[in-house]
Amino acid sequence: MLFAVTMDVALPQDMESDLRADTLAREKAYSQDLQRAGEWVSIWRCVGQYSNLSIFDVRDNERLHEILWNLPLFPFMTIQVTPLAQHPSDIAAG
Repeated sequence: MLFAVTMDVALPQDMESDLRADTLAREKAYSQDLQRAGEWVSIWRCVGQYSNLSIFDVRDNERLHEILWNLPLFPFMTIQVTPLAQHPSDIAAG
C-alpha cells in the first residue's frame, strides 16, 4: 500500500542542544534504515518549511502507524496521511 505522508516538525525552542542532536541523529538513522528496507520509498523537503513529504510502501495501515509512532521526532510532529492509488492516466502503469 502506498501512502503520501506530510510531516511538519515543531521542536521546542527551549529543547536542550544535546537532546536535540540525539533526537535528530536517531530520526535520521531510523528513517535511513526504513529507506534501505524499501518501506520509506522517498523523502522530499518542503521548501521554506521544517517539513517533508514522504512516500511509504507498506503492507497495511497498521505497519504505517507503527513506523510513524516510532519516529523519534513523532512527539513534535503534525502528520497528514494520504492513501494513494494508481491513476489510470499514468503511463508507467502500462
